[in-house]
Amino acid sequence: MLGGSVYIAFIRFAISLAGTIVLFSLLAESRFGRKKTVVCYSCFSVVLLVLACVWYVADWESCSRMVAFAMYLCFALFAIFMSKDSVYLAIYKLALVFYLLAVFLVGALEISILFFDRNVWADIIARVGLIGLIAFLLNKYVRRTIKDFGDYVESEADEFSVAVMIICILFGIGYILNPGLNKEMTFHRIYQILMNFFLTGTLQFLIFRFYLHVGKEKEYERENQLIQMNYRLLERQLEILEESVESGKRIRHDIRHHNAVIAECARRGQTEELLQYLQDYDREIDRGTQQAICANTAVNNMLSAYTRKAEREQIKVKLDVELGKNPEIPDIDLVAILANAYENAIFACMEVKRKMEGQECFIDLALKRRKNKLIISCRNTCRKEAASKNGKPGSGFRKGVGVSSIIRTAKKYNGEYDFRNDNGVFVVRLVLSMQK
Repeated sequence: MLGGSVYIAFIRFAISLAGTIVLFSLLAESRFGRKKTVVCYSCFSVVLLVLACVWYVADWESCSRMVAFAMYLCFALFAIFMSKDSVYLAIYKLALVFYLLAVFLVGALEISILFFDRNVWADIIARVGLIGLIAFLLNKYVRRTIKDFGDYVESEADEFSVAVMIICILFGIGYILNPGLNKEMTFHRIYQILMNFFLTGTLQFLIFRFYLHVGKEKEYERENQLIQMNYRLLERQLEILEESVESGKRIRHDIRHHNAVIAECARRGQTEELLQYLQDYDREIDRGTQQAICANTAVNNMLSAYTRKAEREQIKVKLDVELGKNPEIPDIDLVAILANAYENAIFACMEVKRKMEGQECFIDLALKRRKNKLIISCRNTCRKEAASKNGKPGSGFRKGVGVSSIIRTAKKYNGEYDFRNDNGVFVVRLVLSMQK
């Protein structure tokens, strides 16, 4: 602190708090609308600035040592409440803002001390300039990628790693803001401050790049799973096509025999026998016709393909699908969920059959629409020891193949999901929002 009247202190406090709010707003999304957010931050700022000024008048010495930490702590608690992010992600962004706060606070003080003989107005102008420069760089280079980074941290980082990361960052920044370092103007002090800024900033940058890299790798893995799923679906479609070709050859071969029987009955005048034969022939044709499962072509073909595979494995299948021709959810997302759930169910049943010969297995798949919600449920036979954890399949569930794709698609539509094992019956339930 450079001293000065309470009015000067108020200006410096207001600039620092406004800068902190602006920087955090560039990194985090508020849970409220713009108008309510501005009102909340304004009321919070007025109360905090008044308390800081009262503290400055009552005890200047303790205020100069602790006001930056105290104001930031109050802001951090309020910002966590205002942020739409999860608690750990909001704390990480606050740690980054804390680092930037240290940059413009210490930077402005050093500019005032080194070049303007501790002039308080030089400190104020330097703060405004540094805040503007940092806000410009954040908006241009960081803001576009911070959303993806936040998604990756939430999905890939565990709580312990995030906690250790934040503690390390806060300790480094706390050392930088230690007011005891500003008492003497020495080369050693400046070197310590610069090195701490460099090391703490490098830690922030490495963490950012690490989780960004890990998140992108997971994205590539999920895309690869989608490609594999499409490949398996194409295999099922090719099997159906091959069956259709063989069926066509058989029909063309058999049609000559049918024509011969019809012609012979016609020559002999056996009308009743001819009608009976034609009725039997019609029933045979109906049995060979593919049953329409739903009106949506993509989903119907996918379900038909996997149903044929399940029936070849002697798995009892029950389908209850209510889906229109053009649902609000794109076909590719519906196919991604249903194909992954259906294929996992088939593999789970096959695994049970391998370990328990003669065991009857079943798959019950239902898809229904209730107002603006799409409800998907899949029940299938599985091993009793196949575990689930936190609503997701554990290590015993087909090694999680396709599960991440199901969860990702469900989140895309603000959906809820649940995986559980009911004593040898694995249940997958999803509720998707169909609002545009």
